[in-house]
Order: sequence, then C-alpha cells, then structure tokens
Amino acid sequence: MHPVRVSIPSFRSENNSMERGYTVFKIDVLMNGRQHSVEKRYSEFHALHKMLKKSIKLPEIPSKHVRNWVPKVLEQRRQGLELYLQTIIMENEALPKIFLDFLNIRHFPLVPKTESCGSFDTESEESSKLSHQPVMLFLRDPYLLPSSHGEFSLLIIILQFVLYLKNTIILLE
Repeated sequence: MHPVRVSIPSFRSENNSMERGYTVFKIDVLMNGRQHSVEKRYSEFHALHKMLKKSIKLPEIPSKHVRNWVPKVLEQRRQGLELYLQTIIMENEALPKIFLDFLNIRHFPLVPKTESCGSFDTESEESSKLSHQPVMLFLRDPYLLPSSHGEFSLLIIILQFVLYLKNTIILLE
C-alpha cells in the first residue's frame, strides 16, 4: 500500500467578472499521518495529465468539455478526478516529482538503509536524483583564515568590536 492517499471530498464554483465561471476541486492529501488540502481547477488536472503522459502510463482523465454545469455532472467529474488521482498512486510505486508537486507534497528520494552509509566514491542511481541546492557557499572559512587582501578574519573583527564596546562603556562610567 502506498503511503499517499488522496480524495476529492468537494468542489465549488467560482464566478468573477474577469473570466467565465470555473470549478475548484478540493483535494485532501494524507501522507505519513499528516493531512493537508489543495485546491485545483480542472485545467490544472489537464496540464498535469499532459506532463505525466510523457513519463508514466496514465488512466483516462475525465472529459475536458462539459456541456452542462449542473451539480450532477460536476459530481461525476469530481468522482472521475478522484479515481484518476487514486489510480496514478496505485499503479506507480515511485510517484513522479510533477505529481508530488501538484499535491503539494515535499518529496525526498527514498534511499534504502543499506545504501545510506555507502561510499562517497560510488554514486547510486537514487543519490544522483537529489535536487537540492546549497543554501550558502563559503569560499573560505570566515572564522579562521584572513583574506588574500590582508583583511582581518571575522574573529579578529569581532574581538576588536568587543574591545571597542568595553572601552566605550568604561568611558561612559
């Protein structure tokens, strides 16, 4: 059984003066005991379908064109979209990143425990798929090394500031 469960418990119609009306579907997502909801329009489901069909086998998606916007027809579309998402989850052991993004699920590659302490010299297929980026980059250790331009290290600058504060406090007394 897959750790991700989805359901579409409800939908609502939106109308505004800028564009014609549309329907928003509420998707409840349960993963690892945590639940959250996302709202998507049919056009977003359709865009997802177009992107996913390049990489995995997909079930049929409910028809793009609905002739009648009565609640009964919209309810059938809701059920069809729910089945669509559930079938993707059931038929795919590894869910594509695009699908996880659609459901607002943070995704981390699952590396088996036997590989997690492996050598840095060999790169497994799983580790080569990591998509994180560095948050900060240090070209040198700012606490220890002076720069090549003869500037003081950060540690010396901090010490000078502390001494400055100490002298300032003594003068104020």
